[in-house]
Amino acid sequence: MPASGHPSGGTLLETLLPALVLTAAACAYLVLARRARRANPARGWSRRRTTWFLTGVLLLGLALLPPVASFSHEDFRGHMIQHLLIGMYAPLAFALSAPVTLLLRALPPARGRQLTAVLHSPAARVIARPAVALTLSTGSLALLYFTPLYNATTSDPAAHWLLHAHFLLSGFLFAYVIAGPDPAPARPGVRARLVYLGVAVAAHAVIAQLIYGGFWADIHAPISQVQGGAEIMYYGGDIAELLLAAALVATWRPDRPRAAFGTVVPKAARAGGTGPEPLIP
Repeated sequence: MPASGHPSGGTLLETLLPALVLTAAACAYLVLARRARRANPARGWSRRRTTWFLTGVLLLGLALLPPVASFSHEDFRGHMIQHLLIGMYAPLAFALSAPVTLLLRALPPARGRQLTAVLHSPAARVIARPAVALTLSTGSLALLYFTPLYNATTSDPAAHWLLHAHFLLSGFLFAYVIAGPDPAPARPGVRARLVYLGVAVAAHAVIAQLIYGGFWADIHAPISQVQGGAEIMYYGGDIAELLLAAALVATWRPDRPRAAFGTVVPKAARAGGTGPEPLIP
């Protein structure tokens, strides 16, 4: 068994499959961006957003392919580097690429209305609340490292990949709710989001310090690896959260008059006209 308990990696399938999936995701985004530019040449599609998505793909590739992937199988410090790339850095890049807005611009009108209906759904409104996103992303770290769960994932390849999926999706959800340029059904004001981000910073730091000190941590790895991983979590997490705060400031826009999520009330409607018109991001 490797030192940290991970199953040995490095097979052709473990390398080829993530590379193919990431390449397909990059190609799909580029195709959608081209469709969005063709659908509305005047508005086009921001190359900066495309660059953010490709950056996210590169960060995921760095995490899931050798040498980082191989290192993560052998050393808890490698696992923590992988965790930060998958759960914090890549999700922020993906959120800044505005994938929902791209879909709304590139899809046919009927499909766009279906996507809007999903964003309006009660389930989406619950999931997109900052408290839920914070619990799933940062709160789950305590469950992972202070229970036998982490050690269980190191001996089961399927559980290991499910952990990666959780890191990526929960990290994207938190970045999307806090600083994403995409529309969100339950996003609070900037001050409230800064408070949630501050809670995430504090919780992340406390968990890292507890792991470093060996308090309640259930991690089967040498002490030097555990402490090194905790330091990577502490300082690497701080940098990621500072970037998220910067993104929040950079993507903040004054609120526009809205009748509901996804609609803008024109003057004629507010004066008793025909009603709200769809908002196209």
